[in-house]
Amino acid sequence: MTRRAQVIVALVLAGAAAAAWWGSSFQKAKDHFGYTPNPAGVREFLAELDQPTFRGAAPEVIEGAKGRDTFLYRSAAKAHQSLYGIPWAVGRQGIGDCVSWGWAHGVWIAQSVDWETGRLAKPPPFPLTESIYGGSRVEARGKDGSGRSPVGGYSDGSYGAAAARWVRDWGVIYRTSATDYSPDRAKQWGAYGNGGKGDGGKLDEAAKSNPVRYVALVTTWDEAAAAIESGYPVAVCSMQGFEMARGPGGYAEARGQWAHCMLFCAVRYAKNGSPEDGLFCLNSWGQSAHTGPVWPDDMPRGGFWVRRPVAERMLRGEDSFAVGGTRFVYRDLDNHGWQQLPPDISVLVQEPTR
Repeated sequence: MTRRAQVIVALVLAGAAAAAWWGSSFQKAKDHFGYTPNPAGVREFLAELDQPTFRGAAPEVIEGAKGRDTFLYRSAAKAHQSLYGIPWAVGRQGIGDCVSWGWAHGVWIAQSVDWETGRLAKPPPFPLTESIYGGSRVEARGKDGSGRSPVGGYSDGSYGAAAARWVRDWGVIYRTSATDYSPDRAKQWGAYGNGGKGDGGKLDEAAKSNPVRYVALVTTWDEAAAAIESGYPVAVCSMQGFEMARGPGGYAEARGQWAHCMLFCAVRYAKNGSPEDGLFCLNSWGQSAHTGPVWPDDMPRGGFWVRRPVAERMLRGEDSFAVGGTRFVYRDLDNHGWQQLPPDISVLVQEPTR
């Protein structure tokens, strides 16, 4: 083989290897993400609400906010231990169904707060993400949810307002166990709707037994912080990406783009001793996807803190919603007797191996 031929072969092989690497990386990205922005769909849903914004729906929550550090994930951890008898570990999505995970986390944590404050008699099970995913892709978009045909299609993704419509106008189905999740089921239900192929609408009726009536658009820091302080987490859809490794204080640096849905479920303030204002962002990539320092030491390992300017940028995408297990009223949560630690405290933990 001539030198020129050898060079050509090497270039072809290199190109093939690069294409294979890009293809696998692209597929991995698709599996991790799944937010498909739909501004027209958001506007249509907001027009259906009497009070579409959190500021309009919950003025007493915003007026009553005292700027207290608040950690809603603690209620969820307590509910999980009480119901399932094992510690809560953040789950991992298997396809591009992040919107259903962000919303399932939101509903569950909101209801966990309701349970801990006496508004629910029993700790809530974790919602079935596949149900939210299928419902948001099919029924909530006015498509036939009988399961007769795959009207939702097999490409992954959804958007926040579609999930908001699903949980508000239908509701949630709960998992049968702490680990009841199937990417294959999510894929099928995303195509056929809640309940999957041949369901005939039975699970749609079941979901209506558990509606989540209180959802409202959040677009500012003040709204998000006040909502969390009263026990209402915020399912956040945005294009903002982050470093995978957390830095000092548990903050992750903003980097690149993620078409992704996560959940804001804790708030901390500089005036209380933190280095700066921030919201805790719960992800759906598993317990050990993010590494590095945590703060405080009981922070879920499957998430990270987001600085206020970055959180504000995410919320300006106008597809993020506060979730209320009960109506939006101001609540003075005790936060488990939480006392603020000195501002330079940051716990570095040994992350579990993958």
